[in-house]
Amino acid sequence: MMQFPEHAAELSLLAFLAITFLQSGADKMLDWKGNLQWLTPHFSKTPFKGMVPVLLAVLLLTETAAGISCLLGMLELLFGAPAGMAFLGAVLGNLALLMLLFGQRIAKDYDGARTIAIYFVPAVFLLFLLQP
Repeated sequence: MMQFPEHAAELSLLAFLAITFLQSGADKMLDWKGNLQWLTPHFSKTPFKGMVPVLLAVLLLTETAAGISCLLGMLELLFGAPAGMAFLGAVLGNLALLMLLFGQRIAKDYDGARTIAIYFVPAVFLLFLLQP
């Protein structure tokens, strides 16, 4: 049985994170070279300067796993199943955002870090709503 009214907030936030992370992951996959060309100089004066390709791959995997988990979590909530995948998606989404925030702070891109914080607020709220 569909459970939309009881989980409208959670479903909306899961959709928000799924869109955010699946689009971001797809962008990284489809434009790997462009992302590396932008990120390499961005981190050239940081301790991460030689690690950009590896860190980008880790971020790609985390974002993609978060997006897929959020989509599957939406199905769980819609059909009344336990919200384990939804919670995992929220956790992975928060982890990805923390990784992005850390990178922006290390690179001293404070405007970029501020933008990440805007995404972090609804992601943390989703964790709160989905707590077991």
